[in-house]
Amino acid sequence: MQKSQVLLVGTAIALLVVLLAFGRTVPRPDKKAMPTAAPMASGQDIKPISFEELLSSAKSKIPAEKLLQINSWENKVVRGDVKHQQIAAYKQLYSAWDSLNQMPVAAYYLGQAAKLENSEKSLTFAANLFLEHLQHAPEPGIMKWEAQQAIELLEQAITLNPGNDSLKIQQALVYMNTGEPMVGVQKLRALVAEHPDNVEAQVTLANLAITSGQYDKAIERMETLLKSHPEEAKAYFVLAEAYRGKGDVEKAVTLFRKCKELLKDPALKAEIDNYIKSIQ
Repeated sequence: MQKSQVLLVGTAIALLVVLLAFGRTVPRPDKKAMPTAAPMASGQDIKPISFEELLSSAKSKIPAEKLLQINSWENKVVRGDVKHQQIAAYKQLYSAWDSLNQMPVAAYYLGQAAKLENSEKSLTFAANLFLEHLQHAPEPGIMKWEAQQAIELLEQAITLNPGNDSLKIQQALVYMNTGEPMVGVQKLRALVAEHPDNVEAQVTLANLAITSGQYDKAIERMETLLKSHPEEAKAYFVLAEAYRGKGDVEKAVTLFRKCKELLKDPALKAEIDNYIKSIQ
């Protein structure tokens, strides 16, 4: 899973991925299972900002000479009758706004270039720019707009490579963490129906079950997964969280220790040890 995904996902998934990949986040030692719910739980009620409004606000903050240059490049986009000319103009606008530290606007123009290039690599890169900035969005309307832009870019990338399950999971997580959780859940369920051995999708759904207090469902899902992936540390971690949510700390500790045995990084092993101490 890419770092941008780590930044977007809810507490339990973020902990899990960061813990196993980066080893710097410690779980909360409270007695409730950690939520996968996003910080923008009521996102369906939030109106995304328009790009025109975002662009107008950004232009009001830049020097006059820069504004003249940007307006010139905007005209090139409109007048460009050859696709590669439009792509070049969009990338010039991206570089200009990036240098001015106006990341949402910069990401938009790179996204427009990526749509014209129509390559999985460029579309995914542009989507990740939105996802990286999304966590720092100053207001919900901007966050919602950035999420929509990322989803659209990922959708085009998925169309180009429908076999890329990682892109599908990434898109589902964006939905789940920006106010449309059921859309994300439906996409994950469709994915596991087609590919039941997909670890990331199964882990995400299990965490969602933990969030809603459906610990037995999470346990069943992870135990089934472990039959085909007996060395999957993340599955043991989530299974342990499900038992912890049920109040069976002893069983949870046993599973956390099993997770620890499968890890190679000493720092990650220490994180697990600290967590075990915090819940006992």
